[in-house]
Amino acid sequence: MRVSSGMIFSAGLASIQKQTASLLHTQQQVASGRRILTPADDPVAAARALEVEQAQNTNALYQANQKAAGETLGLAEGRLISAGDLIHSVRTLAVQGGGGALSDRDRRSIAAELRQRFDELLGLANATDGSGQHLFSGYMGDTTPFSGTVATGVVYAGDEGQRQQQVSASRQIAVSDSGNDVFMRIRNGNGSFATSVTATNGGSGVIDAGTVTDPAKWNVAGNNKDFSIVFAVNAGTTTYDIVDNVSGNSLLTGAAPAAAPYPRVFTPGQAIVLKNQGAEPAFDYGAQLVISGNPANGDTFDVDASASQSLFATLGNLIVALETGAAAGNGNTLLANRIGFALTDLDQAQDNLLRVRAGIGSRMNEIDSLAGAGENLNLNYEQTLSRLRDVDYAAAISQLTQEQGYLEAAQKSFLRVTDLSLFNYV
Repeated sequence: MRVSSGMIFSAGLASIQKQTASLLHTQQQVASGRRILTPADDPVAAARALEVEQAQNTNALYQANQKAAGETLGLAEGRLISAGDLIHSVRTLAVQGGGGALSDRDRRSIAAELRQRFDELLGLANATDGSGQHLFSGYMGDTTPFSGTVATGVVYAGDEGQRQQQVSASRQIAVSDSGNDVFMRIRNGNGSFATSVTATNGGSGVIDAGTVTDPAKWNVAGNNKDFSIVFAVNAGTTTYDIVDNVSGNSLLTGAAPAAAPYPRVFTPGQAIVLKNQGAEPAFDYGAQLVISGNPANGDTFDVDASASQSLFATLGNLIVALETGAAAGNGNTLLANRIGFALTDLDQAQDNLLRVRAGIGSRMNEIDSLAGAGENLNLNYEQTLSRLRDVDYAAAISQLTQEQGYLEAAQKSFLRVTDLSLFNYV
């Protein structure tokens, strides 16, 4: 084979360029800290790194959603805490308004303050998150959920839904609550039944909220949960009958209510049990209530199954009761009963807010757990990517030194070969 000077120059130059390219590639690896500069460096590792990087980006989106969901739930919890504080303040004012030493003018002053609390509660119920979405309007985040006044009542314009946030590949978290569930759909009375008085009662009888001593008996199929307790006063003795308003019969006789005196003798402050005693027909509804004071002849107290009553209605009833005050007749007793009913209903509203807050708290705890798992998963992704893409500095620097030697050798040998000439020996 005949070797020309051109071939020698071309081969030498190609060798130098190859060594220079290898040296540059290794130098870029060391400078960037990446073993894979292009997919051609390691196609399998590059493909795997792309998959891991996509999974890491998805995890980052979930982490952003977790943060947003936590912030929204935190705002909702803050509004509910404020609503709970407001209920506590209203309860204090209600107790103050029931004081016997107050005049009607004093009670109207308290009612005026309660009207401010009413407006404050309406503002809390219409609260929004950072993006302008209402917290308590269900799916209808753009709709103002509550509107109304003490006189007209408050209506709910939202729906029953809960907006969901995707916080992991397999989990969605509710970040809103239905205002119906929070502020409107609250059981009145003691949660099982509600007591009430007839406005025309003339005695001093005040009824409490009552208690259910045996829920199974209270919820038995034969219980109509609609009773009236009627009183009669004869020769200084107060008696009462318990009437089933659905059948129209007396529970104590099993027949239509008879004329006074009634089957049971009334003792103020002693529990009236919805259960047969002695020769009475057999019945036991597992409930009791207490009436203090002295009912007048013909006074009636009612017991009805609990129904839904909004917190706004409870507050509105209290305001109206205080503004009406203890007018002529038996106003003091009627006011005492109405304030007692309001206090019971406020306690139910407070319990309902605590229930909703407990649900929000459990969701926030779950988000915290998911956030911790997401951070651990992100660390695993970083470790995997480092193993696939990051350069081994010890190996890379050693290779860089070796390639530098190769390049220097190629350059020196090229100089020696290109310097050959017969004219040096003539």
